[in-house]
Amino acid sequence: MSLANKVRERFAAEFAADPAFVVRAPGRVNLIGEHTDYNDGFVFPLAIDRATFIALRPRNDNRVLAISLDMDDRREFALGDLRSPTEVDWIDYLIGVAWVLQERGYPLSGWEGVVSGDVPIGSGLSSSAALELATARAFHCVSGFGWDTQAMALACQKAENEWLGVNCGIMDQMISAAGLQDRALLIDCRSLQTDSAPLPAGSAVVILDTGTRRGLVDSAYNERRQQCEAAARHFGLPALRDIDSATFAERAHELDGLSRKRARHVVTENERTLRARDAMNAGDALALGALMIESHVSLRDEFEVSSPALDAIVNCANAEPDCYGARMTGAGFGGCAVALVRTESANDFVERVSKRYLEATGNQPSLYVTRASAGAATVYP
Repeated sequence: MSLANKVRERFAAEFAADPAFVVRAPGRVNLIGEHTDYNDGFVFPLAIDRATFIALRPRNDNRVLAISLDMDDRREFALGDLRSPTEVDWIDYLIGVAWVLQERGYPLSGWEGVVSGDVPIGSGLSSSAALELATARAFHCVSGFGWDTQAMALACQKAENEWLGVNCGIMDQMISAAGLQDRALLIDCRSLQTDSAPLPAGSAVVILDTGTRRGLVDSAYNERRQQCEAAARHFGLPALRDIDSATFAERAHELDGLSRKRARHVVTENERTLRARDAMNAGDALALGALMIESHVSLRDEFEVSSPALDAIVNCANAEPDCYGARMTGAGFGGCAVALVRTESANDFVERVSKRYLEATGNQPSLYVTRASAGAATVYP
Protein backbone atom coordinates (compact mmCIF):
# COMPACT_ATOMS: atom_id res chain seq x y z
CA MET A 1 0.00 0.00 0.00
CA SER A 2 1.32 3.46 -0.87
CA LEU A 3 2.02 5.88 1.95
CA ALA A 4 -0.58 8.28 0.57
CA ASN A 5 -3.22 5.56 0.89
CA LYS A 6 -1.89 4.48 4.26
CA VAL A 7 -2.35 7.92 5.83
CA ARG A 8 -5.75 8.30 4.16
CA GLU A 9 -6.94 4.98 5.56
CA ARG A 10 -5.68 5.75 9.05
CA PHE A 11 -7.27 9.20 8.89
CA ALA A 12 -10.62 7.65 7.98
CA ALA A 13 -10.30 5.17 10.85
CA GLU A 14 -9.41 7.91 13.35
CA PHE A 15 -11.88 10.59 12.29
CA ALA A 16 -14.65 8.61 10.57
CA ALA A 17 -14.33 10.79 7.47
CA ASP A 18 -12.10 11.23 4.45
CA PRO A 19 -9.31 13.81 4.73
CA ALA A 20 -9.79 17.12 3.00
CA PHE A 21 -6.18 17.09 1.80
CA VAL A 22 -3.14 14.85 1.49
CA VAL A 23 0.22 16.60 1.19
CA ARG A 24 3.65 15.25 0.41
CA ALA A 25 7.22 16.53 0.77
CA PRO A 26 10.28 14.50 -0.28
CA GLY A 27 13.63 13.75 1.26
CA ARG A 28 16.74 14.32 -0.79
CA VAL A 29 20.08 12.92 -1.77
CA ASN A 30 22.90 15.23 -2.75
CA LEU A 31 24.81 14.13 -5.84
CA ILE A 32 27.68 16.54 -5.20
CA GLY A 33 28.35 19.77 -3.33
CA GLU A 34 28.83 18.79 0.32
CA HIS A 35 29.40 21.27 3.17
CA THR A 36 29.22 24.06 0.61
CA ASP A 37 25.71 25.30 1.40
CA TYR A 38 26.63 27.21 4.58
CA ASN A 39 29.56 28.68 2.68
CA ASP A 40 27.14 30.38 0.24
CA GLY A 41 28.21 27.88 -2.39
CA PHE A 42 26.66 25.42 -4.83
CA VAL A 43 24.91 22.12 -4.21
CA PHE A 44 23.41 19.62 -6.63
CA PRO A 45 20.74 17.49 -4.94
CA LEU A 46 17.70 15.70 -6.21
CA ALA A 47 14.45 15.12 -4.36
CA ILE A 48 14.06 11.37 -3.89
CA ASP A 49 11.02 9.13 -4.21
CA ARG A 50 10.76 8.77 -0.43
CA ALA A 51 8.73 11.37 1.40
CA THR A 52 6.58 12.47 4.32
CA PHE A 53 2.81 12.45 3.83
CA ILE A 54 0.12 14.14 5.90
CA ALA A 55 -3.61 13.43 5.51
CA LEU A 56 -5.54 16.25 7.17
CA ARG A 57 -8.64 18.37 7.49
CA PRO A 58 -9.13 21.86 8.93
CA ARG A 59 -10.23 22.55 12.49
CA ASN A 60 -12.00 25.66 13.73
CA ASP A 61 -10.42 25.91 17.18
CA ASN A 62 -6.90 27.12 16.27
CA ARG A 63 -5.29 23.86 17.39
CA VAL A 64 -3.22 21.22 15.63
CA LEU A 65 -3.68 17.52 16.40
CA ALA A 66 -1.13 15.27 14.71
CA ILE A 67 -0.96 11.48 14.83
CA SER A 68 2.42 10.00 13.87
CA LEU A 69 2.18 6.46 12.53
CA ASP A 70 5.95 6.06 12.62
CA MET A 71 6.27 7.16 16.25
CA ASP A 72 2.97 5.54 17.31
CA ASP A 73 2.14 8.80 19.04
CA ARG A 74 -0.38 11.62 18.97
CA ARG A 75 0.25 15.20 20.04
CA GLU A 76 -1.72 18.42 20.12
CA PHE A 77 -0.77 22.09 20.43
CA ALA A 78 -2.44 25.49 20.29
CA LEU A 79 -1.28 27.95 17.64
CA GLY A 80 -1.66 30.76 20.18
CA ASP A 81 0.58 29.07 22.75
CA LEU A 82 3.72 27.72 21.10
CA ARG A 83 6.41 26.62 23.55
CA SER A 84 10.03 26.06 22.60
CA PRO A 85 11.35 22.56 23.31
CA THR A 86 13.71 21.57 26.10
CA GLU A 87 14.31 18.23 24.38
CA VAL A 88 13.42 18.01 20.69
CA ASP A 89 10.67 15.54 19.78
CA TRP A 90 8.96 14.92 16.45
CA ILE A 91 6.09 17.30 17.19
CA ASP A 92 8.56 20.17 17.67
CA TYR A 93 9.22 20.19 13.93
CA LEU A 94 5.54 21.00 13.37
CA ILE A 95 5.50 23.57 16.15
CA GLY A 96 8.67 25.23 14.83
CA VAL A 97 7.21 25.63 11.35
CA ALA A 98 4.03 27.14 12.84
CA TRP A 99 6.14 29.54 14.93
CA VAL A 100 8.10 30.85 11.93
CA LEU A 101 5.07 31.17 9.68
CA GLN A 102 3.17 33.15 12.30
CA GLU A 103 6.20 35.31 13.02
CA ARG A 104 6.39 36.10 9.31
CA GLY A 105 2.77 37.19 9.19
CA TYR A 106 1.04 34.16 7.75
CA PRO A 107 -2.45 33.73 9.24
CA LEU A 108 -2.61 30.09 10.33
CA SER A 109 -5.63 27.88 10.88
CA GLY A 110 -5.68 24.67 12.88
CA TRP A 111 -5.87 21.16 11.45
CA GLU A 112 -5.90 17.53 12.47
CA GLY A 113 -4.12 14.85 10.57
CA VAL A 114 -2.10 11.67 10.25
CA VAL A 115 1.63 11.81 9.49
CA SER A 116 3.89 9.11 8.07
CA GLY A 117 7.09 8.99 6.05
CA ASP A 118 9.55 6.54 4.54
CA VAL A 119 12.68 8.72 4.57
CA PRO A 120 15.00 6.85 6.96
CA ILE A 121 15.59 8.95 10.08
CA GLY A 122 19.21 9.89 10.76
CA SER A 123 20.43 8.57 7.42
CA GLY A 124 21.42 11.91 5.93
CA LEU A 125 18.46 11.97 3.51
CA SER A 126 16.71 14.93 5.18
CA SER A 127 13.74 13.35 6.89
CA SER A 128 13.53 16.54 8.97
CA ALA A 129 13.20 18.82 5.93
CA ALA A 130 10.55 16.50 4.49
CA LEU A 131 8.53 16.77 7.70
CA GLU A 132 8.97 20.55 7.83
CA LEU A 133 7.89 21.14 4.24
CA ALA A 134 4.95 18.75 4.56
CA THR A 135 3.87 20.72 7.62
CA ALA A 136 4.18 24.02 5.76
CA ARG A 137 2.13 22.54 2.91
CA ALA A 138 -0.54 21.41 5.39
CA PHE A 139 -0.83 24.94 6.79
CA HIS A 140 -1.00 26.28 3.24
CA CYS A 141 -3.96 24.00 2.50
CA VAL A 142 -6.07 24.97 5.51
CA SER A 143 -5.00 28.61 5.92
CA GLY A 144 -5.34 29.90 2.37
CA PHE A 145 -2.03 31.73 2.00
CA GLY A 146 -0.12 31.54 -1.28
CA TRP A 147 2.62 28.98 -1.77
CA ASP A 148 6.00 30.58 -2.45
CA THR A 149 8.68 27.91 -2.83
CA GLN A 150 11.64 30.00 -1.68
CA ALA A 151 9.73 31.61 1.19
CA MET A 152 8.57 28.24 2.49
CA ALA A 153 12.07 26.76 2.24
CA LEU A 154 13.54 29.71 4.13
CA ALA A 155 10.82 29.52 6.78
CA CYS A 156 11.48 25.83 7.36
CA GLN A 157 15.23 26.44 7.51
CA LYS A 158 14.66 29.08 10.18
CA ALA A 159 12.52 26.64 12.15
CA GLU A 160 15.36 24.14 12.12
CA ASN A 161 17.99 26.76 12.95
CA GLU A 162 16.22 28.74 15.65
CA TRP A 163 13.45 26.53 17.05
CA LEU A 164 15.19 23.18 16.86
CA GLY A 165 18.76 24.44 17.28
CA VAL A 166 20.26 22.75 14.20
CA ASN A 167 22.50 25.17 12.32
CA CYS A 168 21.83 23.75 8.83
CA GLY A 169 22.17 25.50 5.48
CA ILE A 170 19.33 25.97 3.00
CA MET A 171 19.90 22.95 0.75
CA ASP A 172 17.65 20.40 2.45
CA GLN A 173 14.59 22.61 2.69
CA MET A 174 15.11 24.11 -0.76
CA ILE A 175 15.27 20.80 -2.61
CA SER A 176 12.32 19.40 -0.64
CA ALA A 177 10.33 22.48 -1.68
CA ALA A 178 11.55 22.87 -5.26
CA GLY A 179 12.51 19.40 -6.50
CA LEU A 180 11.75 18.46 -10.10
CA GLN A 181 10.69 15.14 -11.54
CA ASP A 182 13.59 13.31 -13.23
CA ARG A 183 16.03 16.21 -12.76
CA ALA A 184 18.70 17.21 -10.27
CA LEU A 185 18.67 20.80 -9.08
CA LEU A 186 21.75 23.00 -8.94
CA ILE A 187 21.13 25.48 -6.13
CA ASP A 188 23.12 28.67 -5.59
CA CYS A 189 22.87 28.85 -1.81
CA ARG A 190 23.48 32.60 -1.79
CA SER A 191 20.90 33.78 -4.32
CA LEU A 192 18.68 30.65 -4.17
CA GLN A 193 18.64 30.67 -7.96
CA THR A 194 18.31 27.20 -9.40
CA ASP A 195 19.25 25.40 -12.57
CA SER A 196 18.26 21.85 -13.36
CA ALA A 197 19.88 19.06 -15.34
CA PRO A 198 18.88 15.48 -16.21
CA LEU A 199 20.92 12.48 -15.21
CA PRO A 200 23.04 11.17 -18.09
CA ALA A 201 21.05 8.75 -20.26
CA GLY A 202 21.36 5.17 -19.13
CA SER A 203 22.41 6.05 -15.59
CA ALA A 204 20.62 5.61 -12.27
CA VAL A 205 21.16 6.89 -8.74
CA VAL A 206 21.54 4.32 -5.98
CA ILE A 207 21.37 5.27 -2.30
CA LEU A 208 23.73 3.24 -0.12
CA ASP A 209 22.67 3.31 3.52
CA THR A 210 25.56 2.00 5.62
CA GLY A 211 23.29 0.93 8.46
CA THR A 212 25.24 3.26 10.76
CA ARG A 213 23.97 6.50 12.19
CA ARG A 214 25.82 9.71 12.84
CA GLY A 215 27.30 10.31 16.28
CA LEU A 216 28.44 13.68 17.66
CA VAL A 217 27.75 15.20 14.26
CA ASP A 218 26.34 18.48 15.60
CA SER A 219 29.51 19.51 17.40
CA ALA A 220 31.73 18.44 14.48
CA TYR A 221 29.46 20.24 12.02
CA ASN A 222 29.51 23.47 14.03
CA GLU A 223 33.28 23.24 14.40
CA ARG A 224 33.82 22.93 10.66
CA ARG A 225 31.40 25.73 9.96
CA GLN A 226 33.37 27.98 12.30
CA GLN A 227 36.65 26.99 10.63
CA CYS A 228 35.25 27.87 7.20
CA GLU A 229 33.89 31.20 8.39
CA ALA A 230 37.24 32.06 9.99
CA ALA A 231 39.08 31.25 6.75
CA ALA A 232 36.71 33.49 4.78
CA ARG A 233 37.27 36.33 7.26
CA HIS A 234 41.02 35.90 6.91
CA PHE A 235 40.71 36.46 3.17
CA GLY A 236 38.37 39.42 3.73
CA LEU A 237 35.51 37.65 1.96
CA PRO A 238 31.84 37.15 2.87
CA ALA A 239 32.18 33.38 2.32
CA LEU A 240 34.54 30.81 0.83
CA ARG A 241 32.47 30.66 -2.35
CA ASP A 242 34.08 34.03 -3.23
CA ILE A 243 37.59 32.65 -3.76
CA ASP A 244 38.60 30.52 -6.74
CA SER A 245 41.04 27.65 -6.56
CA ALA A 246 43.88 29.53 -8.27
CA THR A 247 43.73 32.44 -5.83
CA PHE A 248 43.34 30.04 -2.93
CA ALA A 249 46.44 28.12 -4.02
CA GLU A 250 48.44 31.36 -3.96
CA ARG A 251 47.27 32.32 -0.47
CA ALA A 252 46.62 28.98 1.21
CA HIS A 253 49.94 29.17 3.08
CA GLU A 254 48.52 32.06 5.13
CA LEU A 255 46.16 29.67 6.94
CA ASP A 256 47.06 27.14 9.60
CA GLY A 257 47.16 23.54 8.43
CA LEU A 258 43.71 22.52 9.62
CA SER A 259 41.93 25.62 8.31
CA ARG A 260 43.75 25.20 5.00
CA LYS A 261 42.40 21.66 4.61
CA ARG A 262 38.84 22.67 5.45
CA ALA A 263 38.89 25.64 3.10
CA ARG A 264 40.52 23.69 0.28
CA HIS A 265 37.65 21.22 0.33
CA VAL A 266 35.02 23.94 0.07
CA VAL A 267 36.78 25.83 -2.71
CA THR A 268 37.39 22.73 -4.82
CA GLU A 269 33.96 21.25 -4.07
CA ASN A 270 32.22 24.35 -5.40
CA GLU A 271 34.17 24.04 -8.63
CA ARG A 272 33.44 20.30 -8.86
CA THR A 273 29.74 21.01 -8.45
CA LEU A 274 29.66 23.48 -11.34
CA ARG A 275 31.63 21.03 -13.49
CA ALA A 276 29.10 18.36 -12.56
CA ARG A 277 26.34 20.50 -14.06
CA ASP A 278 28.30 20.71 -17.30
CA ALA A 279 28.86 16.94 -17.29
CA MET A 280 25.16 16.28 -16.77
CA ASN A 281 24.10 18.66 -19.49
CA ALA A 282 26.59 16.93 -21.80
CA GLY A 283 25.23 13.51 -20.81
CA ASP A 284 28.72 12.52 -19.63
CA ALA A 285 28.28 9.89 -16.92
CA LEU A 286 32.00 9.10 -16.78
CA ALA A 287 32.89 12.72 -16.01
CA LEU A 288 30.14 13.03 -13.41
CA GLY A 289 31.25 9.81 -11.72
CA ALA A 290 34.87 10.96 -11.61
CA LEU A 291 33.80 14.20 -9.91
CA MET A 292 31.83 12.23 -7.32
CA ILE A 293 34.90 10.12 -6.54
CA GLU A 294 37.04 13.27 -6.17
CA SER A 295 34.41 14.72 -3.85
CA HIS A 296 34.54 11.72 -1.54
CA VAL A 297 38.32 11.81 -1.33
CA SER A 298 38.19 15.49 -0.40
CA LEU A 299 35.47 14.93 2.21
CA ARG A 300 37.48 12.06 3.67
CA ASP A 301 40.95 13.63 3.67
CA GLU A 302 40.45 17.40 3.71
CA PHE A 303 37.15 17.92 5.53
CA GLU A 304 37.45 14.70 7.56
CA VAL A 305 33.74 13.95 7.82
CA SER A 306 33.67 10.42 6.44
CA SER A 307 33.69 7.25 8.55
CA PRO A 308 35.02 3.69 8.20
CA ALA A 309 31.54 2.49 7.20
CA LEU A 310 31.12 5.22 4.58
CA ASP A 311 34.60 4.59 3.16
CA ALA A 312 33.89 0.86 3.02
CA ILE A 313 30.60 1.14 1.16
CA VAL A 314 32.05 3.72 -1.26
CA ASN A 315 35.01 1.44 -1.96
CA CYS A 316 32.67 -1.52 -2.54
CA ALA A 317 30.61 0.57 -4.95
CA ASN A 318 33.58 1.98 -6.86
CA ALA A 319 34.99 -1.53 -7.31
CA GLU A 320 31.97 -2.42 -9.45
CA PRO A 321 32.62 -2.05 -13.21
CA ASP A 322 29.12 -0.66 -13.79
CA CYS A 323 29.56 2.12 -11.21
CA TYR A 324 30.61 5.49 -12.61
CA GLY A 325 31.37 6.89 -9.16
CA ALA A 326 30.27 6.93 -5.53
CA ARG A 327 30.68 9.28 -2.59
CA MET A 328 29.41 9.89 0.91
CA THR A 329 26.43 12.23 1.05
CA GLY A 330 25.04 14.35 3.85
CA ALA A 331 26.82 15.72 6.90
CA GLY A 332 28.95 12.61 7.29
CA PHE A 333 30.17 10.37 10.15
CA GLY A 334 27.65 7.70 9.13
CA GLY A 335 24.42 7.49 7.20
CA CYS A 336 24.41 7.22 3.43
CA ALA A 337 26.53 7.30 0.33
CA VAL A 338 25.29 7.78 -3.24
CA ALA A 339 26.38 6.06 -6.44
CA LEU A 340 25.83 6.67 -10.13
CA VAL A 341 25.51 3.35 -11.97
CA ARG A 342 24.42 1.94 -15.31
CA THR A 343 20.65 1.63 -15.24
CA GLU A 344 20.62 -1.85 -16.76
CA SER A 345 22.93 -3.12 -14.01
CA ALA A 346 21.43 -1.27 -11.04
CA ASN A 347 19.65 -4.23 -9.44
CA ASP A 348 22.68 -6.50 -9.76
CA PHE A 349 24.85 -3.68 -8.37
CA VAL A 350 22.60 -3.45 -5.30
CA GLU A 351 22.91 -7.19 -4.63
CA ARG A 352 26.67 -7.39 -5.10
CA VAL A 353 27.56 -4.28 -3.10
CA SER A 354 25.21 -5.25 -0.27
CA LYS A 355 26.89 -8.65 -0.01
CA ARG A 356 30.44 -7.34 -0.24
CA TYR A 357 29.84 -4.55 2.30
CA LEU A 358 28.20 -6.92 4.79
CA GLU A 359 31.15 -9.29 4.51
CA ALA A 360 33.63 -6.45 4.95
CA THR A 361 32.02 -4.69 7.92
CA GLY A 362 29.37 -6.89 9.51
CA ASN A 363 26.87 -4.05 9.05
CA GLN A 364 23.61 -4.77 7.26
CA PRO A 365 23.23 -2.09 4.58
CA SER A 366 20.11 -0.92 2.79
CA LEU A 367 20.58 -0.09 -0.88
CA TYR A 368 17.88 1.10 -3.22
CA VAL A 369 17.57 2.67 -6.62
CA THR A 370 15.90 6.06 -6.47
CA ARG A 371 14.64 8.57 -8.98
CA ALA A 372 14.25 12.32 -8.85
CA SER A 373 10.79 13.40 -7.71
CA ALA A 374 8.85 16.64 -7.52
CA GLY A 375 8.99 18.90 -4.48
CA ALA A 376 6.36 19.58 -1.81
CA ALA A 377 2.82 19.42 -3.16
CA THR A 378 -0.79 18.68 -2.41
CA VAL A 379 -1.48 15.21 -3.83
CA TYR A 380 -5.19 15.03 -2.89
CA PRO A 381 -7.62 16.34 -3.97
